[in-house]
Amino acid sequence: MAVANVKNVKSELKTVSAVKAKAEQGEDARLENQPEVGKALAVLLSDVFSLYIKTKNYHWHMHGSHFRDYHLLLDEQAAQLYAITDLIAERARKIGQPSVRSLEQMVQLKRLASSEATDLTAEQMLTELHEDNQSLAAYMRTTHTLTDDANDVSTTSLLEEWIDQAEERAWFLGQTVGI
Repeated sequence: MAVANVKNVKSELKTVSAVKAKAEQGEDARLENQPEVGKALAVLLSDVFSLYIKTKNYHWHMHGSHFRDYHLLLDEQAAQLYAITDLIAERARKIGQPSVRSLEQMVQLKRLASSEATDLTAEQMLTELHEDNQSLAAYMRTTHTLTDDANDVSTTSLLEEWIDQAEERAWFLGQTVGI
């Protein structure tokens, strides 16, 4: 038994030494695939900004017997979305990549549908936003996989928080309309 334990300890020390040597040389600490991460962040920024505009649109055009509650809910959700737009753009810049430069570029990159409908009920608006927030969370999970593979710990960590926020928004909207 003692011989086996000594071998295990020696093996662990070799592993620790190897990891320490790699760390001292900066190995396994570099960001990888920054151009691809930058592109994914530009698309994500476009999606978030698009959802922000749609949420504000429905906030402004809300009507019905629960107007005040829905109006305030959408205002809170829009503020949350707007708050992360700057963080997404600045994260791209921190990794040496450009961010979106125009609304036209955002329109080309976004994956979420806009809405100019004038005849939606309050329930239809909330249902659309519920689905969009679910889609946004899914897009964020895909981006999370990319950033994790690229050893971009900071972006990956931010995405984890944003995914939780998108899921919470979808949950509130779904519960409000009984989904």
